[in-house]
Amino acid sequence: MQPEVLIPTTDNSEALEHNQTIRNIAIIAHVDHGKTTLVDAMLTQSGLFRANEHTVERMMDSNELERERGITILAKTTGVHYHGVKINIVDTPGHSDFGGEVERALMIVDGVMLLVDASEGPLPQTRYVLMKALEAKLPPILVINKIDRPDARIPEVLNEIYDLFIDLDATEDQLDFPVIYTNAKAGIAKLTPEAESSDLRPLFDAILKNIPAPKGNPNAVLQLLVANLDYSEYLGRLAIGRVFSGVLKYGDEVSIAKLDGSYHNTRITKLYSFEGLKRVDETIGQPGDILAIAGVEGITIGETITSVENPKPLPHIQIDEPTISMVFTINTSPFSGREGNYVTSRNLRDRLDKELLTNVSIRVEEAGGPDAYKVMGRGELQLAILIEMMRREGFELMVGKPEILTKTINGKMHEPVELLVIDCPESFIGVVIEKLGSRKGKMAKMVNHGSGRVRLEFHIPSRGLIGLRSEMLTDTKGTAIMNSLFHGHIEWQGEIATRPTGSLVADRSGKTTGYAIWNLQERGEIFVAPGLEVYEGMIVGENARDADLNVNIVKEKKLTNMRASTADEAIRLVPPRLLNLEQAIEFIRDDEFVEVTPQSIRLRKKILKANQR
Repeated sequence: MQPEVLIPTTDNSEALEHNQTIRNIAIIAHVDHGKTTLVDAMLTQSGLFRANEHTVERMMDSNELERERGITILAKTTGVHYHGVKINIVDTPGHSDFGGEVERALMIVDGVMLLVDASEGPLPQTRYVLMKALEAKLPPILVINKIDRPDARIPEVLNEIYDLFIDLDATEDQLDFPVIYTNAKAGIAKLTPEAESSDLRPLFDAILKNIPAPKGNPNAVLQLLVANLDYSEYLGRLAIGRVFSGVLKYGDEVSIAKLDGSYHNTRITKLYSFEGLKRVDETIGQPGDILAIAGVEGITIGETITSVENPKPLPHIQIDEPTISMVFTINTSPFSGREGNYVTSRNLRDRLDKELLTNVSIRVEEAGGPDAYKVMGRGELQLAILIEMMRREGFELMVGKPEILTKTINGKMHEPVELLVIDCPESFIGVVIEKLGSRKGKMAKMVNHGSGRVRLEFHIPSRGLIGLRSEMLTDTKGTAIMNSLFHGHIEWQGEIATRPTGSLVADRSGKTTGYAIWNLQERGEIFVAPGLEVYEGMIVGENARDADLNVNIVKEKKLTNMRASTADEAIRLVPPRLLNLEQAIEFIRDDEFVEVTPQSIRLRKKILKANQR
């Protein structure tokens, strides 16, 4: 959606002007194709840092979880200066679960930089973000990154991208995009793969030449669309958005056009623009400026800051529907309150309300009772990241098995379906097809690049993906790469078999012993180490058969003063399988919970007492 569509004009005198001193661009790509690394190089080469200033890798990934996982979760804005023009860059996430961040970022820019790996080529998320950019009529610059890879196949990847543009019904103008070849890690950009270059100048020049300057009438009614939120310890909530028309001054009285149609007047107490990793004080915002504004308590994403006398709100941002839900509830296990600071339902509700303010792709409903909440999101990873952030903040909670959100279309139940792309060695094709066949997956395409690896595309119900990743990694010895993308809705596909194994459940409280674990090893896989405290109803392992089995994992060896032939037999323990949060969420069944605390992740039955189950 371009700004000229959004700006309401009352008469012909309100002509649109181009602000030639600014360019607004979003970097879009599949996860792990090098967006944040390229932004690093652009920041460094624009002269923002002193020669002796210490910088870290992936500077834009400021969140602790982002740095650990190497993925971008939140869209972030920065700015660099080049030849007297300020280039505002929005670094977006590459994972489809965080697509809501991408949709908002595209609302405030005038062009996109589509980044594609020179070896992997376009993947599902590349398709998703490009589709959103083409819908918004944004001119693209194609950047083929990682050209230094030994397995780079630049001509083939370029052809695949042209095919993708045509497949997405791109216009003639959109197909006429410039191509830049980069090695983001080394900070080099070239106009042809063979050209000599030592910096990113060709990329900066392409941005100035191909990305249009923002349009807007400084004399029209003020319209600033809020696309993101930030928080400052000193100033409270900050609204981040772009001025589409009019002029915003520090200290102005403005009106916030709320989503429910009401208006709320407030005063601007601070204006910031973005430069490098810092926020810079501003006194005035012109059309095209991307600004952070303080003094706007209660504002949320999609609202418009406009004039008090003549308010003209912009259309709201449309966000895709959630496809998956999980029940969050308070921790009711015998160990509750031992490790966390926030354990009550009020704490849980307040934290979820806070998340709703900044995360527009999440919905929350009450789920049968005052202590349980149904949290809906785009995917398992998005909800797992939310749970991980909560446990690090000191929350204790329990979460249930992920469930799919169904729709009724023409009187029939429909469920979400995903496009799943699996990249695996040729020797595992049979295993992969068999695994997905049992989960109602239908193969759409199979491409062999001749490199020993094969790319398989499937359409599979979203239910079929729950628990698939860990099984797939086991079956392919860790060599498969999986990527999925929401593809629409399909008629209900019938029952899908869940995991074929049962759980080993502790039948009493106490501390686990090496002796008991040694005796139980032949029953299945154990999840706990010796010396760990357990309670009745806690899941301590995976049974080799499909039924649940109550076990005594705290049993001690009887001591005697009689010498026995087996007395000095050494016990050999298999190392336990320690599940991380995502694996635990994928493992549980309908009658089980994952108990999450700041220090532990435990699995448990919903009903702890064995005689009540």
